[in-house]
Amino acid sequence: MSPSKQPTTAKNSRNGALLDPYTPGHGSAAYWVRHYDLELDIRLASNRLAGRARIRATAADQLEAITLSLTGLRAVKIQVDGTRPAKAAQRGDELRITPAAPVPAGKDFHVEVRYEGSPAPADGRWGAVGWEELADGVLVAGQPVGAPTWFPCNDHPSQKATFRISATADAGYRVVSNGLHVGHRRKASRETWVYEVHEPMAPYLATLLIGRYQILELGRVRHRGGPPVGVFAAVPADLRQAALAGLRDQTDMVEHFARLFGPYPFRDYTIVVTEDELEIPLEAQTLSIMGRNHITRSWESQRLLAHELAHQWFGNSVTVRRWEDIWLHEGFACYAEWLWSERAGLGSADSRADAAWKLVSGQRSDIAIGAPGPALMFDDRVYKRGALALHAVRRTIGDDRFFRALRALGEEHRHGNATTLDVVELLGRVGAGARGFDAEETLRPWLDHGRVPPLPSP
Repeated sequence: MSPSKQPTTAKNSRNGALLDPYTPGHGSAAYWVRHYDLELDIRLASNRLAGRARIRATAADQLEAITLSLTGLRAVKIQVDGTRPAKAAQRGDELRITPAAPVPAGKDFHVEVRYEGSPAPADGRWGAVGWEELADGVLVAGQPVGAPTWFPCNDHPSQKATFRISATADAGYRVVSNGLHVGHRRKASRETWVYEVHEPMAPYLATLLIGRYQILELGRVRHRGGPPVGVFAAVPADLRQAALAGLRDQTDMVEHFARLFGPYPFRDYTIVVTEDELEIPLEAQTLSIMGRNHITRSWESQRLLAHELAHQWFGNSVTVRRWEDIWLHEGFACYAEWLWSERAGLGSADSRADAAWKLVSGQRSDIAIGAPGPALMFDDRVYKRGALALHAVRRTIGDDRFFRALRALGEEHRHGNATTLDVVELLGRVGAGARGFDAEETLRPWLDHGRVPPLPSP
């Protein structure tokens, strides 16, 4: 995509669906969710979920119907503003609710959905995503369309909202979710864990983990003028020592990225380490999810820890407005790996960039990372070419302007959404005065062209 092109996300006049070609059938622009209040009861042995979702929203258009995404679970009772709807129907991944009377444009409204079933991953072009049973517990991998496997939602990254998540599971298991842990109670053989997310969060970043976890405090990061950021790990008891060794740099990593990107955008940060080995680590807002195989002292493990942490700034706080701009998540997080390598004395960003350039220049050139298409949105070339695009900008405008631009991006779009156009505008503004620099002209060859352009000289 050329940075000068207009967004392709459009609205269907019939039902307000966001016509995001990367995730068709998910999301609606006809209304905006402000808050989700989820009450969940999970039976681990039988993998049964009973839930109640209370959704507070505002109509953008007059709503003849309200569409929510819900995958593999059955809605059993629905109310709109306390009244039974005229009609409700489920087909595929869509729950379509016709209220007793249309909701006028600009009006706030409430939807309550009680639902149940045996949650399972959603199979699609990106493999299985969503609710996943572990050997002894549960994990939710939401990106990009896994959220509806455990709660009804307006499923699009532009639809950020606050959350309250209350989850009841078997005694002896800890539930870990996004945001702040605000409550815990035990009754007989059941335990309830309550979390609140005060910063707007895209549905795909919501997660739920259930396991025999204990919480370790890894350290605290001081912010000028703000409360300290707690850095924690949730780990099975038998991985305690391995986690303390493998995660010993996490506080330093948070501090380093805060200097480069701006203050950590949330209150706390937790790394959840599963008893199971995982193929890849996972991001979620305020959390990173690692398998037991991802917490060694090897560079491979440490770069993944840096990558997932960087998503707290680029992906979670600043979230793409449409999926075709996914390089803004993955390119930035990949570049953070090289910045941590430099900090840890494991190789400069220049050397990492040169090595990445040699790798991708020998790969197929059938991709434009500014609009890779849904099949290739998580292709490794999006990650590495995105990081190389940033390094090209850095070499062109210098460190001072480059990191001022990253901090400005985090500040100006904090807890919101951004597009490639936004980044081009910001780079052009902050980079003004650098000799020979034009943000669009610098980025276009990296985002649009299949062939990898040369990196500017250091």
